[in-house]
Amino acid sequence: MRVLVAGIGGASLGTEVLKCLELAGTYDSFGCDVSPYAFGHYQGGTLKTFVVPADGYVEAVLDLCQRHGIEAVIPGGEEPLQLLASASKLFEHAGIWLAINAPTVVTTCSDKRRLFSRLTDLGLPVPWTAAVADVATMRNLKDIPLPCVVKPATGSGGSASVYLAASLAEARALVDGLLENGRTVLVQEYVPEDGGEFSIGTLSRTDTQLIGSIVMKRLFHAKLSVHLRSNTGLISSGYGQGLIDDFPDIRLQAERIASALGNAGPLDIQGRVRDGILLPFEINPRFSGSVFLRAMAGFNQVDAFLQSFRTGSTPEIGPVRHGFYLRSLSEVFVPKAAVKAA
Repeated sequence: MRVLVAGIGGASLGTEVLKCLELAGTYDSFGCDVSPYAFGHYQGGTLKTFVVPADGYVEAVLDLCQRHGIEAVIPGGEEPLQLLASASKLFEHAGIWLAINAPTVVTTCSDKRRLFSRLTDLGLPVPWTAAVADVATMRNLKDIPLPCVVKPATGSGGSASVYLAASLAEARALVDGLLENGRTVLVQEYVPEDGGEFSIGTLSRTDTQLIGSIVMKRLFHAKLSVHLRSNTGLISSGYGQGLIDDFPDIRLQAERIASALGNAGPLDIQGRVRDGILLPFEINPRFSGSVFLRAMAGFNQVDAFLQSFRTGSTPEIGPVRHGFYLRSLSEVFVPKAAVKAA
C-alpha cells in the first residue's frame, strides 16, 4: 500500500506517523511538507518526499498522489487535517482514501466550544468550561473556578497559546490578549494533576466499530513534556511520555466518550482524573504525537487503521508491553546541496 503523510515537520505528528509505517514494514511511504527544511525529508524510511506550495496546497497534494499512485493520505498535523478534510470529496472521487476520522467528528473536535457543548449535552463529565467571544462575555461570567486555564477555542494543539491564571484579574488580561488577536477563547477549570494526567488513544473503524484503545499516564520529570510549570499548577506540552499500562477504568471511560462522539477513526483524549472520573480537557480527531510510543508498546494505530480499511475487518491488537516509554529530541545534518527542492 502506497501511503503519503502530509505534513512532516520536525518533532511533529507527521514524523511519528512515518516511523509507525516503517515499523509495520508493509507500506511504501511518502511524505510532503510546505517547507524544504522539514525534518521528515531527511529522517529516512520513505521512498520519496516532496515540497508542496502553501498556496494551492490541496490541489498540489492531490496531484502528487495521482502521479505517484498514492492509495491513502494521512494528515501529519492539525492544519493539514483541516485543509484536506475540507476537500475529502476530491480525494474520494480520485480513488484516494483520506485516512481521517468522520467529518462530523473532525468538525466537532476542531472547535472546543462545539466539543465541550456536545460532551455536556451527552451527559459526559467535563471540567467547568465557558466560551468567550468578546470582553463583555468575560466580564459577565460568574463563579469562574480559580485557578483556570485560558486557551483558544481552535488551534491549541500541543498546548499552543495555553495559559494558566491564578486570579480573576490575570484570567481577564489573558482573555483580552487572545481576543485582541481575533481568537475566540475557552476559559476552563484547572484540574490538578494529583489524580494523574492521561493520554488515551482510541481507534475505530470507519463504520465506528471499536478496534482498541491504549492509555499512557504522563510523566513530567523532563521539561520536554512541560509547557508551563508554576506555583499555580502545571500545563503539559504536546510531547507526552510516561507509563503505558492497562488502566481498564480509564480505557473504558475514554471508549465511552469516543463512542458517544461517533468516532470513526483515530481519536486522542487527554484528561486528568478526579475521584476516579476522567475529565477530558483536549480531544483531537487524529493520531497523537505519542502514536509511535504506542506502536512501540504493541498497538500500531496507524497500521491498524490502514489494515481495517484495506481488509474491512478488525485487526488483532497486541499484546501490549506495559512499561515506561520515554522520548527526547534527535538531530540530523543536511548538507546545503541536499536541501529539498520544490
